[in-house]
Amino acid sequence: MSYRLNKYQLEKYSRQIILKDVGALGQKKIIKSKVLIVGMGGLGCPVAEFLTRAGIGNIGIVDFDKVDLSNIHRQSLFNLKDLKKSKVVAAKKKLNKINTQTKVKCYNLKLNKINQSKIIKNYDYIVDGSDNFETKLLVNDFCKKYKKFLVTGAISKFNGHIFSFDFKNKNTPCIRSFYQEENMSDEILNCDYEGILGTVASTIGSIQSNEILKKILNIGKNLNGYVLILDLLNLNFRKVKYNKIKSF
Repeated sequence: MSYRLNKYQLEKYSRQIILKDVGALGQKKIIKSKVLIVGMGGLGCPVAEFLTRAGIGNIGIVDFDKVDLSNIHRQSLFNLKDLKKSKVVAAKKKLNKINTQTKVKCYNLKLNKINQSKIIKNYDYIVDGSDNFETKLLVNDFCKKYKKFLVTGAISKFNGHIFSFDFKNKNTPCIRSFYQEENMSDEILNCDYEGILGTVASTIGSIQSNEILKKILNIGKNLNGYVLILDLLNLNFRKVKYNKIKSF
């Protein structure tokens, strides 16, 4: 990194910089990073917030939906004044107030096979916070093809799943290896069907953002080849290994 952190940055990120696994060099890596967040719901909101607070330099946010009253209890970037507004536009305004130095780009659209390549290719790290398998598989397949680092989250009721995929490793299993076709029902991801406790969404989203920061800093262990399963009702946490299916 050729530039130096200024006095403002040193003070703002001092509690991160003091960590031996971060330091000034690590903070520069965070500032130089580009992260795309797909879905600005219960997962995407805390991911975007904490990555912005951490100092990520460029964040892209993708969602075509508008803020609904039923979103407020779990989608932490929105309030009652945001009702009927574009989620990405409302989220950008909040994120800009948190960190003026983070550049936030809005994609007010539904991701598809045509537009995804133009968007995802511009980012180093991808976070999937979507609530349907069509989008999850779309993002998964693109990231696998172009060897992007992907962190995927799924929530329902009191439960959450977190995956990380380092597709630069050819032996990395993808999400298709875990969710088989007979289990791919959007009802298990959609809060309209199953319900969700707001704190569960925030917890899973926070862990997703943590996985992104660890990857940027190249520290700790990741979930490559594993899924972290959290039952927050009964406080059961499991890290389960799953294998790559040859056809995927």
